[in-house]
Amino acid sequence: MADKIELTINGQLVTADKGMTILEAALSKGMYIPHLCHHRELEPVGACRLCLVEIDGKWKKTVISCKTEAKEGMVVQTETPEISEIRQATVELLIADHDVDCLACGQNTRCALQRVADHVGLNKKRLQRLKPPEKKLPIDDSNPFFNFDPNQCVLCGICVRTCDELQNVQAIDYAYRGLGTKIAGFGDKLRIESSCESCGECIVRCPVGALTEKDSPKPTHQVKTVCSFCGCGCGLLLGVRDNRIVSAQGNVNSPANKGRLCVKGRFGYKFVNHPDRLTSPLIKRNGEFVKADWDEALDLVTDTFSKNKGEKFAAIASAKATNEDNYILQKFTRAVMGTNNIDHCARL
Repeated sequence: MADKIELTINGQLVTADKGMTILEAALSKGMYIPHLCHHRELEPVGACRLCLVEIDGKWKKTVISCKTEAKEGMVVQTETPEISEIRQATVELLIADHDVDCLACGQNTRCALQRVADHVGLNKKRLQRLKPPEKKLPIDDSNPFFNFDPNQCVLCGICVRTCDELQNVQAIDYAYRGLGTKIAGFGDKLRIESSCESCGECIVRCPVGALTEKDSPKPTHQVKTVCSFCGCGCGLLLGVRDNRIVSAQGNVNSPANKGRLCVKGRFGYKFVNHPDRLTSPLIKRNGEFVKADWDEALDLVTDTFSKNKGEKFAAIASAKATNEDNYILQKFTRAVMGTNNIDHCARL
């Protein structure tokens, strides 16, 4: 097959798509190579240096697997003594500079650094020789939807690249140099003062607990649905706990959004749980609203509409409705109510 290649990884023959990197080829077959900065939707940068592999034969050298294209006939080793020693030293340096209160971390059990550390294996005596940070950096909780804890950050750059490559916002970047390097907005100001649009795409891609959603308990189950904020039809997975919506996640299988969400889709669900939310129709009687059933409410609407046809009537369509529903509304307004008085909140 012209679009396929074969290479050997740790003694196993692997068939991969032409153009795949060594890391992608391995991961596609369930073969784990430690990594922190890699994400399938982003351009590789090789920042974490954990995905080192050794290529034998005519290509013999040590390379970063996330940036090295897999070639026909390659023989790759991912766990040589030299590579294991380099990885262990790299992970130990990350751990020494990392807030390791894992049980209190929102990414506990889902943390990529935990998985890497478990795979590499840590030596407690070696860790104790390393000097921990002299002071903790302040947590940026200025954004109403999420917190940024620089003490948990491993400087993988996934959030920076997400904001740049996927969102084209460029609200954050690396700031300072050396041991003082951190992720920050322009002028190292609070996140709320940056050009951040609060889409949350950086949060869902953060491999550790540096970016965490506020007040978001883990759901007991998820319900597949469609976002109701506009007519794009983005797929949602709503997290439910104790009959309350506690999270919203993009559905990667939805053709409309492929897992991505805007600020409304990701964080705009809390109105559902609000105690003032209407749960039944209200009809005004004697100057006050009283509860009614749907048949009674629809009968009242029908009767009122029938008495106000023509130029008395106007309709406002909604961006929260689908194109088909908006078409029906304009058809109803013109054909049934006999007027062209119809508009749309987005003038679409």
